[in-house]
Amino acid sequence: MAKEKLIPKHGGYRKLRSFQVAQLVYDVTVRFCSRYINRRSRTHDQMVQAARSGVQNIAEGSQASGTSKKMELKLTNVARASLEELRLDYEDFLRQRRLPQWPEADPRRQELIDRRPRIVDDFAGWVRDVRSKGGPSGRGGLGGQGTSSTPSTLSTPSTPPSYPEISANGALVLLRVACALLDRQLASQGAAFQREGGFTERLYRIRRASRNGSGG
Repeated sequence: MAKEKLIPKHGGYRKLRSFQVAQLVYDVTVRFCSRYINRRSRTHDQMVQAARSGVQNIAEGSQASGTSKKMELKLTNVARASLEELRLDYEDFLRQRRLPQWPEADPRRQELIDRRPRIVDDFAGWVRDVRSKGGPSGRGGLGGQGTSSTPSTLSTPSTPPSYPEISANGALVLLRVACALLDRQLASQGAAFQREGGFTERLYRIRRASRNGSGG
């Protein structure tokens, strides 16, 4: 059996799918807020900070796991809570502007998931494609060139969805994926902590193994 290490391998957060999706959510949110949310409003700062918190706490939790599984759990949970807060902000954006929140069965949601966007430009390409399929190209939005924040009316078959509607719903899709990944991550971390304990328990096991090995 391999000898247990006092400080096991840790970090490597950049390879976590939860980190990658959360980072994309952050980039999308920064661009979204710069175009649709007043820069002087608290909402602008809160949305950007919530998105950033999701990314940073996943990274910090991964790094802290070497010496504290309890801290890893705590920080991962903070990341999950921050992204939940951000999800509510996007839902409020749609509701307050009378823009529809797409239902679970909407094929546009699955199309975004199937594309597996990695960078914000991938997301913007999906926005443009959805807009073009819905009708004549508009102006503004994450996929467009303008910065108009004028809300549209509710989408109908004869009225293509606006860029704000598509972008906010797309962000909600990404947030759902990120939150689901973090839920699984938290469950795995909790099970590992319950099974193996933390730094103190690991130190005890290593000291005991060392004494047994030396015959003391």
